[in-house]
Amino acid sequence: MVSAPIADTPRTGFVMVHNITHPPACPRLSIVFLNYNRLDDTRYTLTHLKQLLAARSQADIEVIAVDNASSDGTAEYLRTEAHWVNVIEMPDNTGIAGYNEGFKQARGDYLLVLDDDSHPVDNATLDRLLQHLDNNPKLGAVACRIEDAQLQRVWTWHLPKNDQAGESMAFVGCGFAIRRDLFEQVGWYPADFFLYQNEIAVSIEVLHAGYQIYYDPQCRVIHRASPTGRASWRRVYYPTRNTIWLIRRYFPYPVAAYLICSRLCLGLLRAIQSLEFKWYYRAVREAFAAPIEQQPLSPSLRKQLDTFWRQNSVWHQLTGRL
Repeated sequence: MVSAPIADTPRTGFVMVHNITHPPACPRLSIVFLNYNRLDDTRYTLTHLKQLLAARSQADIEVIAVDNASSDGTAEYLRTEAHWVNVIEMPDNTGIAGYNEGFKQARGDYLLVLDDDSHPVDNATLDRLLQHLDNNPKLGAVACRIEDAQLQRVWTWHLPKNDQAGESMAFVGCGFAIRRDLFEQVGWYPADFFLYQNEIAVSIEVLHAGYQIYYDPQCRVIHRASPTGRASWRRVYYPTRNTIWLIRRYFPYPVAAYLICSRLCLGLLRAIQSLEFKWYYRAVREAFAAPIEQQPLSPSLRKQLDTFWRQNSVWHQLTGRL
């Protein structure tokens, strides 16, 4: 490991880590976010985080930025900020697996996970996240309220529809906090997913480990939802393949058969809408070709995942009973 800033460092096929020369001794919270070819968003997120941390009297938070082999100058910019940010450079774009390198380097008891185009609204959010995890040892993760740039709630099926504080089935990947040791215990993000459904996979494992996921609408994260990198084929390929992998792993037959058929129908509808038939075919082929170690969930745990069931049930989708 070397001290930064370092300019024009060549990629060698190895993960490169630029550490702060004098990091805080024992951070309680590690903020980890992944970057890929969104230089303006990365700059915005870091500027906001720097303002938040400057207003805090205690050095209890570290920031870790992982770059997934960007080609637009993001990595070079991050190196200029390495005097206060731990910067990790991946030699290739590994998708969500890049996050895992940041999680492994994190030294905080808890992790706050962001995207390069998301940021916490204020320090009150950070304080509430710490309080929740400090005060409830059975709380595994805290799901944040996701808002757009106009501070309006962005609803997603991962979170309670009523926007009330309480237990949640899952969290949204651009804004949640989790115990680091628990995250490590469940194996971090599933690296082979590359993109999408990774937070559902982790949520299931957190619940399976006997922990709760709590939604707090006062823990607020802005998701600016940059359009960069959001190609239509990705929304056909990864959700179709990865969801079928989840169903094959966690749901027993005949429940799994119904959900798989539903997911195939829903994926086909999305492929028709976007004319991405090649990627749909590839997703289906890989969804069934990959070997899956089955870990059927108990009926009580499947009941907790009722929202996942309805979201992937073609009957519920067509009748609007979500």
